[in-house]
Amino acid sequence: MPHIVGMDVLDVRFPTSRELDGSDAMNPDPDYSAAYVVLHADEGPDGYGFAFTIGRGNDVQAAAIRALESHVVGLPVPQDAAALASLSQQLVGDSQLRWLGPEKGVAHMAVGAVVNAAWDLAARRADKPVWQFLSDMTPEEIVGLVDFRYLTDAITPDEAYEILNNAQAGKAERANEILANGYRAYTTSPGWLGYSDDKLVRLSKQAVADGFDMIKLKVGGDLDDDIRRLRLARQAVGDDIRIAVDANQRWDVGIAVEWMRALAPFNPYWIEEPTSPDDILGHQAIAEQIAPIKVATGEHVQNRVVFKQMLQAKALGVLQLDAARVGGVNENVAILLLAAKFGVPVCPHAGGVGLCELVRHLSMFDYVAVSASKADRAIEWVDHLHEHFTDPAIVRGGHYLAPRKPGFSARMHDATLRRYRFPDGPEWTGENS
Repeated sequence: MPHIVGMDVLDVRFPTSRELDGSDAMNPDPDYSAAYVVLHADEGPDGYGFAFTIGRGNDVQAAAIRALESHVVGLPVPQDAAALASLSQQLVGDSQLRWLGPEKGVAHMAVGAVVNAAWDLAARRADKPVWQFLSDMTPEEIVGLVDFRYLTDAITPDEAYEILNNAQAGKAERANEILANGYRAYTTSPGWLGYSDDKLVRLSKQAVADGFDMIKLKVGGDLDDDIRRLRLARQAVGDDIRIAVDANQRWDVGIAVEWMRALAPFNPYWIEEPTSPDDILGHQAIAEQIAPIKVATGEHVQNRVVFKQMLQAKALGVLQLDAARVGGVNENVAILLLAAKFGVPVCPHAGGVGLCELVRHLSMFDYVAVSASKADRAIEWVDHLHEHFTDPAIVRGGHYLAPRKPGFSARMHDATLRRYRFPDGPEWTGENS
């Protein structure tokens, strides 16, 4: 049996702040970054994963991942659902490391990076992309991936099994449909807060021409600016295109309600992260007061337990899981099952660096084997940094193409790792200039 014989961790950063790509009301100058992990096997392929950050602090995230090395090196290479469940449980449940969370923050994101790398490794050995590797598992195997502790007041293993078993009908046809037609996308590329009005209008029109039926704008800096920008965007795309807005946690509850009522004449589809991601009752109050505008959140929701409570409280109308925020694929399977139980559509958070590459696998698995639905579902698309990956996300006609290469699409090119390694890569030392 092959074993994991080594683990490398790199601090990789991209200077996106130079062009204000990714800028929003709370994060005006992000440098999209990855604490990047490689699991080395003594036989066959390696496995790749990462935790996403926006620059400063990526060294802290990388250190947290390195702290898991002794827990992973020496283990048999995981090759099936049972082994991947065991690895996840071992890392999440370590009695001393768990104190740093539990199951939240830098420590939990480190677990997620390693767990995702293990899924990449297992899927590479199975010669399947992760979405297909997951979809081909039996309902019993998928239920076995999930830690149901703290969830059974909302969903039990038997209920999860029933959801998965019901989705067995038509599963092969849905997989073929994904391969043929892909999965609907929406784009955030026109809407960064640092962009000029002319650039906003130009990119909004281009998005419609490219086949997108929804765009997203960042808001929350200045209300008059947001009204002007939303009016320009609505004029640019017409009334039939959905426009979502994203405040990136900028507001208190009362301000969020007032701000969204002021933007309501432009028919925003959802408001994303209107307040603190930990404020369940705040999201609930906002959702009640601004309906029919939806509340969407999830990219900073730290674990399945908070998602559970948000669903129970009807505090969100769109669930935005993140491939690199929680404890990896296993916990995201739990979150997908919770969303299916409560009938809430999942529109994953992407963008960043590598998140588009990862979340497409989760949405496609959800459609094929969990919810069996695409209604009101789309994956976020931001058109930058994909060239750094060996299996980049591709969107055509407003749809993500299904990944066909084995693995989780997390591997970066070696040249990228050399150039953007922080702080000694040529991009950061100035040797490229």
